[in-house]
Order: sequence, then structure tokens, then C-alpha cells
Amino acid sequence: MSNELEVHSKVPAQTTADTTPPGYDDLLHDIKAEIASAQVRVHRVVNTELIAHYWRIGRIILERQDQEGYGTKVVARLSADLRTSFPGQRGYSTRSLRYMQHLARAWPTEVGQQAVAQLPWGHVTVLLDSFDDRLTRDFYIQQTVTNGWSRSVLIHHIETKLHLRQGVALNNFATTVPDGADLLKELVKDPYRLDFTRLGDDHSEQALETALVDHVVRFLQELGVGFAFVGRQYPLRVGAQEFRLDLLFYHLRLHRYVVIELKIDRAQPEHLGKLGFYTAVVDDKVRDPERDDPTLGILIAAHRDEEVVQYSLRGTNQPLAVTTYQTLPAELRPLLPSPEDLTRVTREVLEKHEA
Repeated sequence: MSNELEVHSKVPAQTTADTTPPGYDDLLHDIKAEIASAQVRVHRVVNTELIAHYWRIGRIILERQDQEGYGTKVVARLSADLRTSFPGQRGYSTRSLRYMQHLARAWPTEVGQQAVAQLPWGHVTVLLDSFDDRLTRDFYIQQTVTNGWSRSVLIHHIETKLHLRQGVALNNFATTVPDGADLLKELVKDPYRLDFTRLGDDHSEQALETALVDHVVRFLQELGVGFAFVGRQYPLRVGAQEFRLDLLFYHLRLHRYVVIELKIDRAQPEHLGKLGFYTAVVDDKVRDPERDDPTLGILIAAHRDEEVVQYSLRGTNQPLAVTTYQTLPAELRPLLPSPEDLTRVTREVLEKHEA
């Protein structure tokens, strides 16, 4: 009898439809992650081959034009014949074929192994329309691949000339965080384009702060990928006093808190002193030293004097940057629809859709 009980005790429990076996959730999670990863890999391979395919077509057209002396009209004829031969396939319009020529001209060597082949075709056409300069084009390609920008985000950064604004803010990163100085330089822009706030030239710091919080999604887009909003007028208790910093963010990729102070006038040494104080307090009282790297401070001011800022930055051991901001020029402000206009248009669209 005891032997029978011992045998039965070694038999694993049966799993019923209502019982989840140990570790099953982890198993399901891992397989779902692999399927999702495979889908991404397949999409990338297909996209890369598509871009390479378009490049090869463009190269063939360019070479034949050089050899045979074909004019521009041959592209329109090619488009018509290709669409007749492949009636179920899209992508061979006259306009598309001209883009393929442009692609092959812009990248004289095979693009399959280059970063541009990782971008969707719509992104590539935006870049071809926007730049003739290879270095500038490569900057936006790399940023898009690294940050996963959508087409609209790419267009936004092109229109606001990100390549001229990124990495030029005055800072002391080389001395305060030498190992990460280059990465942090690329994190800060100068100037920040705050057109979306709709503020005029005459506004208060509170109005600027309120506008940024009211449009925090747009502000996060302007700050760049990885920023997360923590709070406004964030309280810091030091001794018997309470201080409040303007805006506190956390950068998810760099694992750093980012303190942002706003000034509507020219950056002054005392502004950087206050920012350094806030940064040091966040480092000691908010940051998790086992998880987070040292806190970064950014002063965004209306104007700056480079020599004054450089001396001020040398007087602190906190990693700080000084940059400026721009609002929408006065001559363009009347062209913007008012919030009431946007509300009315939205209501009309919804009513038309419901009808």
C-alpha cells in the first residue's frame, strides 16, 4: 500500500483547461516576443530589398540615358509600359521612377547595406526632396534610424533645421561628464523652436511655463526622443526651506533626470548658480544612485552672452547647458487659426462624418 502511494505521489499533476501550469505565462511571453521580433526582422528585410530594388531601377535608367542619349520623356513612357506589363503592382508611376533616378544619383553605390535602406520609401522621398547635401541628408537618415521617427516627425525636424540646432548649445560636459560629453551634447538643441506655444514677444516666465505644460506632447517632441515629463514646479525640500524648480524630466534612454529652468531674458551667472543648486539637490534627494546617472541641468533663456555663459559654466561642477528659445515670429502669428477656429473646424468635420 505504501509503495502504491509513493508511485502516485511522483506522477505530475494533470493540467486542465482551467489550470495554468507553472511557468506557462513566461513561456507564452517569450514566444510572443519572438514572433513580434521575427515580424520586425521580416519587415526590415522586405523594406531593404524594396529600396535596393528601386535603386537598381534608377541606376538602369540613368545608365541607359547616358548611353543612348534618352531625354526625360522616356521616363513617362517607361511608366506607362511598366504599369501595362504589371497591372497589379504599384510604385512605377512617372513620379516614382524619377525618385528612383534621384535615389541612384544621390547614392552612386549600391544602397542595400547603407542606412538609407532601413528607411521606408516615403521617408526617402522626403529626404530627396529636401537636401542635395549628402552630409545633411546622412544626419537625418541616422537620426531617423536611431530614433524611429515617423515621416511627420522627420518633416518637422527638417523644417525646424535640427541639423543646425543640435549639439551647439554652450555646456560644460567635457569637464563634468567626460565619458558621456558627446552624447549629452547631441541631447541639447539651440535654439528650441517653441512656435506651438503661440506666445508673442511679450510674455512672462509663468506664461511660458504654462504654455509648455499645456502643449507638453509638442514640447517632448521638440526636446527629442527619450524624454519623459515628471512635473512642473517640482518641490525640493532642503533644510527648513522648500524650493521649486520649473520643469523636471527624466531621460529614459540615458537614465538621467533633467532639470529645465526657463528665463525670458538674457542668461545670467545667478541663473546658472540656481540651476546648479537644483541639479545637485535632485542628484542627492531624487536620483537613485544605483540606477540613474548624474542629473543634467538645462537653462533655456531668451538670449545669452557667450563669454558670460562660458565663465559661469566654469564655476560649477554640475553638468549644465545653456540654450535659447524662439517663438513664432510676429508676422506669422496672424496666419495661425485661433483655438476657437480649430474647435469649430473639428466640430464641423465630426458632424459631417456622423451625417
